[in-house]
Amino acid sequence: MKINKTENVMGIYMNNMVNKMRDKKASVGKKDGLDFSEKAKDFQFALEKLKNLPDVRADKVESLKKQVQAGTYNVEGRKIAEKMLDSIGFDKRI
Repeated sequence: MKINKTENVMGIYMNNMVNKMRDKKASVGKKDGLDFSEKAKDFQFALEKLKNLPDVRADKVESLKKQVQAGTYNVEGRKIAEKMLDSIGFDKRI
């Protein structure tokens, strides 16, 4: 069996290969992008500021410590009870 005119087949093959390379180069130039809303940017800013705050307010701790040592620290039981009830979602007071 004799095969002739292989140049046409090779030409088509090479043309397809060039087209694939061209498509690949075109897709490499495109980049994905991501834009954040202003609300998300504000949230991120606030979150960063909160991370920088100390966990313990040393000035308040020192003030309360002095009051306890001096015997002037006084807490109303009613206020403590109200806050405890508020924290568990109990809204009816007797």
